[in-house]
Amino acid sequence: GASVTARAQQPAAPKEYLIQNATVMTVTKGVIENGSVLIRDGKIAQVGKNLKGSANATVIDAAGKFVTPGVIDCHSHIAVDGSVNEGSLSVTSMVRVADVIDPTDSGIFIGLSGGVTASNILHGSANAIGGQNAVIKMKPNRPVDEVIYKNAPPGIKFALGENPKRSNFGGGGAPARYPRTRMGVEDVIREAFTKARDYKAVWDRYNADVKVGKKTAVLPRRDLQLEPLVEVLEGKRLVHSHCYRADEILMLIRVARDFKFRIATFQHVLEGYKVAKEIAAAGAGASTFQDYGGYKVEAFDATPYNTAIMWKAGINVSLNSDDGERQRRLNTDAARAVRYGGVPEDEALKMITINPAKQLGIDRWTGSLEAGKDADVVIWSAHPLSAYAVAEKVFVDGQLEFDRQTAVRDADARRAESARLVEQGK
Repeated sequence: GASVTARAQQPAAPKEYLIQNATVMTVTKGVIENGSVLIRDGKIAQVGKNLKGSANATVIDAAGKFVTPGVIDCHSHIAVDGSVNEGSLSVTSMVRVADVIDPTDSGIFIGLSGGVTASNILHGSANAIGGQNAVIKMKPNRPVDEVIYKNAPPGIKFALGENPKRSNFGGGGAPARYPRTRMGVEDVIREAFTKARDYKAVWDRYNADVKVGKKTAVLPRRDLQLEPLVEVLEGKRLVHSHCYRADEILMLIRVARDFKFRIATFQHVLEGYKVAKEIAAAGAGASTFQDYGGYKVEAFDATPYNTAIMWKAGINVSLNSDDGERQRRLNTDAARAVRYGGVPEDEALKMITINPAKQLGIDRWTGSLEAGKDADVVIWSAHPLSAYAVAEKVFVDGQLEFDRQTAVRDADARRAESARLVEQGK
């Protein structure tokens, strides 16, 4: 509440910023030395050299610093504390993460401190087919309507392997629930899409009858569980699937081929290197951890070279966090992709900017520094792939949402106030 009040009392932020004298890493159009970025009305107005702003522009001298588009996290669970998993059913495609987004969650601010400007907030992995996701812009303490990114196409979370077959939940009092094997996980998905295909056929017939004026057409009963799956079949909803093992990756590729839908991303995909050619042929993306594995049985075959192998196979690869703390270090994850497998620096930077934007269907609006795109911009103290780099200023839709100098000063003030209150209570 206090932070919301403080924001409301601040003067209106300037609508125009001119960042000058920086190394501008556009991601899609090369690097501009001693470059400038002009931000106006929430958009990138210009990118180049020796740019001029209006008399009202706030000028930022970024000499010796680096400017990039904002980091995008394709797999996150921040801002939905206590509402990640609806684990009661094997198919919960009717539930929506967007309905439980909490803009006051501290994870948004923490992500901003690492240059993150957008996150894909996913349902948990307790279900073969989980809930509908929400892509958010990192705007702390704002109305939910301002946080949810309306340009993002709708998506849905799938999950394969141990989690949907409840291997990790049996000892915690969770009731037994079908499926209990990887075979059962496939069956659940196939059965759900068989029902969705039949449901679509009923509605297609009804709509055709209405179009020709058939008076005997009877309105079908709506099914909120099947409607999102029909959208998948129609190419209107993106599939983001939690997975680990090569066998289950190939299984979902076969299911998608049989039902003629596309998988937008395999999430985690730690054994993607074993079936990289098949993933590439399916046109699916891979959103993975850079060097995080071995934390459960199905993650034992992880390798830090997974990222490079999938990238070399022609897969659109992004690096994700799946964790509110790891999220603010995605730039160093990108740096490790250079170390393990020799991914070029410019390609590694794409893995946390334009690549996840493409996976989420928002690359027309964000993910690179180009005129006309959303002003999601980060000023770094050093090269963003350096272990010493920190995000100094982070703009989201042209609004300065994070300023490290201000954040440090406010944190010092809070610590001093806390110490004063402790002393006063003695």
